[in-house]
Amino acid sequence: MQLEIPEKLNALAERADFPLYVVGGTVRDALAGLPSAQDWDICAPADAEHFSALAQECGFTVNGVYKNTGTVNLTDGKRKYEFTSFRTDVYRRGEHAPCRVTFTKDIGTDARRRDFKCNAVYYDIAAKKIVDPLGGVQEIGERKISTTREADEVFSEDGLRLMRLARLAAQTGFVPTLECIFGAKFNAALIAKITPERIYAELQLLLHADEKYGRQYAHYEGLKLLEGTEVLNYILPELAAGKGMPQRKDFHDHDVLEHSLRACKYADRQIRLTALLHDVGKPVVYAAEGHYHGHDAAGERTAREILERLKAPKKLTDTVCRLISLHMYDLDGKAKENKVRRLIVANYDIYPLLRLVKQADYSGCKDDTQLCPTLHKWDEIEKKMQSEGVPFTLKQLALRGDALQNVPPRRRGEILHKLLLWCSSDGALNNTKTLLKQAETFLEDGND
Repeated sequence: MQLEIPEKLNALAERADFPLYVVGGTVRDALAGLPSAQDWDICAPADAEHFSALAQECGFTVNGVYKNTGTVNLTDGKRKYEFTSFRTDVYRRGEHAPCRVTFTKDIGTDARRRDFKCNAVYYDIAAKKIVDPLGGVQEIGERKISTTREADEVFSEDGLRLMRLARLAAQTGFVPTLECIFGAKFNAALIAKITPERIYAELQLLLHADEKYGRQYAHYEGLKLLEGTEVLNYILPELAAGKGMPQRKDFHDHDVLEHSLRACKYADRQIRLTALLHDVGKPVVYAAEGHYHGHDAAGERTAREILERLKAPKKLTDTVCRLISLHMYDLDGKAKENKVRRLIVANYDIYPLLRLVKQADYSGCKDDTQLCPTLHKWDEIEKKMQSEGVPFTLKQLALRGDALQNVPPRRRGEILHKLLLWCSSDGALNNTKTLLKQAETFLEDGND
């Protein structure tokens, strides 16, 4: 096992009048041969105040001491650590935070209050040895995940463990046991006890699970586990509604839900949330109209409802919804060049992301990772626009607002944007004299 203990942590363990352990992901990853973590979980049969005092004497900076839970947050200047006293927890069914904490000196009792056996392996720093109360070392070697107690009991305590199971399995490639999966499935509804902010944070971690240890398509595996345990039905019911909904066989190999999951599978990291939700409007319009036409507009509205419910950042929400509203444009590649030019200029601030969404959507249809034909067309048009000197932004426009002396200040921005779109058809139009003349036309017509 390659577990390099930081110098200050070694010094603290040597000085302590109690055994000090590293526990959790750091030990698991070291035993599994995975890259070392930056954050460390440490624990001991000692109270938080006593530990905190010793840590400060050894040069650590203590950022918080929480006596009720026996927790101390600290840093050595390079790494963050979280210390917890040995304890056992009592929960209100499904709620993430324990309602009662009882401290103990017994390492086995502390191990059993944790979630999975692979996370309940301890490394005694001073003694330089592994302590394995529940058989977690064997499970790490076998690359499997099981709960520290009966699965139903573990998942019924803390609903967030339902999503953490999917994330852990996705990041590490460890396979949950059938008992673990059924325990999660039986308690899936308890995710409703978790705050939207925590659900959103876990979802984002899951969507980037491949980045933790470099496992390709790990995020897709995690989403499939959420589907299999039915947790997806509770956190994203609008998305899960697409399960079993057929699509045209000449375009799709998968139903609506599986297509969405696969679009996310192949998506660039920047647009995975958009890829996951891009067809979320299909169940909505099908229920109302019996077809999928207009699902892009319905998807924009539905995605906004989802992201506002999950308390996602407003800027991200706006971007995702805008991309969803545009994802069907020029699906068959028959849109006229001038319309594509206007699309590119009008949405140039998100155009690179829109390209990524179009590609993910295409790849998710038949698992084809070659360049989307529509994008090949768009790329040729964009190259032509660049060679012509078409302005893509107001900064590139050969006219500034202060040159529009005859235009009321409140309308100058509107006129400049119209001029920008007008130039999309021909870069030669982007000269000051021509733009001033066209601005007068816009003012006279009152529209473009």
